This record gives sequence, C-alpha cells and structure tokens, in this order.
Amino acid sequence: MLEEIDIKRQDGIAHVALNRPSVRNAVTLAMWRELAETFSRFAAERDLRAVVLTGKGKNFSVGADISEFDKIRNDKQQSAEYEVAVDACSGVIAKLGKPVIAAISGYCLGGGCHLALACDFRFADRTATVGIPAAKLSIVYGVRSVQRLSALIGIANAKRILYSGDRYPAELAMSMGLIDEIHDDVQLAAEQFVQHLAANAPLSIAGAKYMLNGLSMGAGALDLMAAQRLIDAASDSEDFREGRRAFAEKRPPRFRGE
Repeated sequence: MLEEIDIKRQDGIAHVALNRPSVRNAVTLAMWRELAETFSRFAAERDLRAVVLTGKGKNFSVGADISEFDKIRNDKQQSAEYEVAVDACSGVIAKLGKPVIAAISGYCLGGGCHLALACDFRFADRTATVGIPAAKLSIVYGVRSVQRLSALIGIANAKRILYSGDRYPAELAMSMGLIDEIHDDVQLAAEQFVQHLAANAPLSIAGAKYMLNGLSMGAGALDLMAAQRLIDAASDSEDFREGRRAFAEKRPPRFRGE
C-alpha cells in the first residue's frame, strides 16, 4: 500500500483519501495504479456498503502530477500507456457495485476531476474549484472521461469546459451539473449521505448502478444479458425476502447483500 493513499473503514463505509497535501494531492502514476487495485479489492468485500473519496488537507486534487511527465509521459507511446492506467482507475471506480461519493474541497482539477467524474455523486464545500485544463497542456482528454462528462452535464457545457480549460467555483460548477450539492461541512454531509444509502439493499443499488452507467455511456454500452442477470439475482435473493418480511412487520430491513 502506498502512503499516498490513506484508507479507513468504519461501519461498512470506506474512506479513501489522496494523501499528498504538500502538493495539493497531485496524482502520480503509481497512485493511479494503487487506486485501481484498491477499488478492485472493494468489489469483493461484501460487508462494504459505500465509499467516500476525498483528499487530505485543503484540496481534493490538483490533478495528475505533471512534474513526472518528462519521465513517464514524454511521447505518444508513454502517453497511451499512461491513459490506460488512468482509464483503468476511473473504470474500476465507476464499475464498483456500491455507491461512491466524492467529497470535494479546494482544487478538483484535471485528473482530480477525472476521479470525481467516476464517482456516483460529487459533494463540495464553498472552497471547491472544478476544471479540466487539458487544453492548456495540449492534452486530449480520454474517451471514457469525455463520455462521462458529456453524459453528466450535456454536450454544450462539456465543450465549454474542455475548450476553455477554465476553473469554475462551486456554485457555477453546481449550476452546470458538475457538483450535486454544496455543504459547509462536506465531509459530514458525505458521511451522512452514504450512511443513508448503506441502509438500502446492496443488490438493488448494484443493479441500478450497472444499468444507469451503461445507458449513460451510449448505444451498445449496456450488456442487456448482464443487466438481466442482476435483476434475476436480486429477485431470487434472501434480501428480497427480507425486504418483504420487514415491510409486512413494519420494521427496517436488515440487508446482507445476498
């Protein structure tokens, strides 16, 4: 485990924090790979119900660590390999069959925005500044992230963000759809929200997430047979029976994800 990725678990919630506050949580290639492995492990943890992704200190993430680009992203071959690692990371986060919420303070730029886009929800405080400065570095943003961005905020806003490379304060970012909610204490708000979600049936959330993500990524992205398997598994689950019992007995259900 890298020291630059801090992970804590409590009451079925994993808190993952980028841990390089001295450089505003700039993400190295090693961190992209470590995050991908971390979220891959989360998929197998039945007792894990949700994840909060954040950054240590005053910033979510200023983006990829450009200081290492001369060594690891110096030509088109290295750039392609780097993008594979970045897309693999965001793909694992997006595919995790559990809710993932980004709790954003300060800078959420470039690669930081890439991470936030892969989450299900983005909560921020009023210090948050969001943007994708790829056009200021002559970088073309990856296909998957452009798809997520366009699906989330629409093509016109996506063009504005990608063409301009500008930074947007929290209120404007929320009006564009980049941020879902603004709170004075974003960590507390995120924690309360995922606890609320964690009380619901994991199989229902996993199925809904799979279908919504697939549908949002364009024609043919959703595997209909895989979606049906998720529907069938939930219909034949002990959680479904528990949900019916709890409804009849007028009590909160006790879901176990099976």
